[in-house]
Amino acid sequence: MVNFLSLARMEPDAEKERRGHNAAGGGERVLWAAIKATQERYPKAACIVYTGDVDVPDSETKILKTAEYVSSTDAANAMKRDVILEKVEQNFNIRLHHSSIHFKFLSTRDWLLASRYPYFTLLGQSLGSLRVAYDALSQFVPNVFIDTMGYSFVTAFARFVFPSMPIGAYVHYPTISTDMLGSLDVDSAEGLNAGTGKGFRGYVKRIYWHLFAHLYGWTGGNIDVVMTNSSWTKGHIQSLWGPSRSKAGKNWEVEVVFPPVSVEEIERAVDVSEASEHRREGGILYIAQFRPEKNHELVINAFAEFLNISKDISKRSSPKKKLVLLGSLRDDNKQDVRRVAQLRRLIQKLEIDDSVEFALNAPWTQMLDWLGKSSIGVNGMWNEHFGIGVVEYQAAGLVCVVNNSGGPKQDIVVDMDGGPTGFHASTASEYAEAFSKALSLSPKEALAMRRRARLSAKRFSEERFASRWKAQLDTLIHLQNKTLGH
Repeated sequence: MVNFLSLARMEPDAEKERRGHNAAGGGERVLWAAIKATQERYPKAACIVYTGDVDVPDSETKILKTAEYVSSTDAANAMKRDVILEKVEQNFNIRLHHSSIHFKFLSTRDWLLASRYPYFTLLGQSLGSLRVAYDALSQFVPNVFIDTMGYSFVTAFARFVFPSMPIGAYVHYPTISTDMLGSLDVDSAEGLNAGTGKGFRGYVKRIYWHLFAHLYGWTGGNIDVVMTNSSWTKGHIQSLWGPSRSKAGKNWEVEVVFPPVSVEEIERAVDVSEASEHRREGGILYIAQFRPEKNHELVINAFAEFLNISKDISKRSSPKKKLVLLGSLRDDNKQDVRRVAQLRRLIQKLEIDDSVEFALNAPWTQMLDWLGKSSIGVNGMWNEHFGIGVVEYQAAGLVCVVNNSGGPKQDIVVDMDGGPTGFHASTASEYAEAFSKALSLSPKEALAMRRRARLSAKRFSEERFASRWKAQLDTLIHLQNKTLGH
């Protein structure tokens, strides 16, 4: 039996800079749900979490108030642990056994920040993660190592130093993908790097990305068990890591383990029935952080076009045709503030001010309220790797209009019980047409689609995640037992 299981939780501030997740985001929920499932499956295992959260809020105050803790590093770390896990329960409603969880606090988190590498950022962060890996494994060497943050160079380092250690990875998205490489083409119209492969700088960037993709592919050959958050991510990981994994004799299939979503909590809070239809105001809800890749402009332009093609011109200003942009602004990120200002100017230019509402940094209760009274949930991001927000739409019974790409298309907004759960779109005109179709459904058709959507959302519950996580964890424990000769 394994004694220690390590899950790498690198500094969330670095994750925010790379991914833009909230501190209480979907990526972090995966970590804590994974630990909970691990404790259920192997109650005697100790979970060691490497983290850059050196400054834990309120922990210092609590320690100073308790005299016997002042001189004890172990006790201080235990107090920090309790503070972190209390916040986990508060933010995610995940209750964990504190005594079997231990944190190793890393002081090298700055090596992961994109701002440290103004040039060759992908390579810089990947090489910087080796410094963090050295820091982590110098403090504690586990029996089983699982990376949940996507730093594949860390797993390569662990394999080099400890060749027999079973290693797993939960991949939220590939550091580089074939879609990213393709977006460099001059005629590409998708992604943040669309068309940037032209000219001399583009030529150099293309070579750099291709070389990095080969290096990234090599790192995947060091991982025994690979889990991904969606079919889209799985396809790219198999393409990039497949050759090196085959060469290294890693014969385990890459498994899709959908991330856990608060499906049950939303179902309890939001009614989907004939009675609840009267509360639906016909609004369109977009839940997303205000970042460039979320493509708010596409949704705003599509909404303006939808209003313009609406047959009943007299109702163009009706609250039943309202777009709500709900999302968080990252702390100390002036770009997010400027981006919201730019979106407001676009809305004014399109003369749809009265029909668009911003809900910035809305609390969970306010989000639930909008989920309960909106009719459509929209997603504008190209190649979203999974789409937790889309699952939340479905759990609340919203008719989804999502980008015709990535996880929302392949895994989430799919037919259920012989009928659709929403619509796919790519251009502003396609989105506008989908809005029109969704709001033109008869009450009976709309309710039937909402119920199918809610049924679809059950595939992404915490219970389903736990079951699949335990199955993959068993494989790693089996490898550990083989190493020990059990």
